[in-house]
Amino acid sequence: MIQKHSVPIWQIDAFTDRPFTGNPAAVCILDEFPHDQWMQNVAAEMNLAETAFVVPTADDDKFRLRWFTPTTEVDLCGHATLAAAHALIEQGHVEQGRAIRFETQSGELTCQKQGNQLTLDFPATPIVETVAPSMTSEVCEALGLQRALVMRSKFDIVTIVDEAKIVRQVAPDFQRLIKINTRGVIVTSPSDHAEADFLSRFFAPRCGINEDPVTGSSHCCLALYWADRFGRTNLVGHQVSPRGGTVRCQVAGDRVKLAGSAITVLAGHLLIGQM
Repeated sequence: MIQKHSVPIWQIDAFTDRPFTGNPAAVCILDEFPHDQWMQNVAAEMNLAETAFVVPTADDDKFRLRWFTPTTEVDLCGHATLAAAHALIEQGHVEQGRAIRFETQSGELTCQKQGNQLTLDFPATPIVETVAPSMTSEVCEALGLQRALVMRSKFDIVTIVDEAKIVRQVAPDFQRLIKINTRGVIVTSPSDHAEADFLSRFFAPRCGINEDPVTGSSHCCLALYWADRFGRTNLVGHQVSPRGGTVRCQVAGDRVKLAGSAITVLAGHLLIGQM
């Protein structure tokens, strides 16, 4: 007989203070990591941009953290880290105001809640090169753009355009985009409204996510780029996906602090067989 388990799981909208906006992530808090395939299966079942798996350590404020899209494990995810911290505080694992430390494949990440804002401390991922003209043409054609400045960070292709309306209107050909060897493709411009400094969208069909609603990790690159362009270190990014979300950014040397709110929209249990 297969032993049944009941695993608590939460769905949390991150980088927003309103339900059904921002970026949803599932969060499982476990005693230990199960098999990788089990975690991948759960992420596929949830079918969200990311599912976060959190495991306590011997230190009260330190946890191990892994992230899975519906198709693959990823090295860095902002919104699911924000969601994981929100769940740990809401479920009483960590007191509000205390710094939470996460052991991840991208090193130690911290998160702290003050008021209704959670602030992540992430490594900066600067643009490292301008891509070859052939790649520029390939990216622009996949995005349906006549021209753009196309560059690359450690994780993603960064496509910079002059007008906010281009970011809002871009309609990618995902069959072409999926052939480009990158985690994701960012499109960004200066903002056209006073509540934000820059706008962006994020497409990652190779990771099973055609358009990510709000991508915290992309702002580790975008904040550096726009801070240099605008000459200041505190910026607000707005991701203009259909759900939309806001990321408050502070560049601090080789780190970027990303702040936003989160709200739980679903709490339940996975009723499953042996993990």
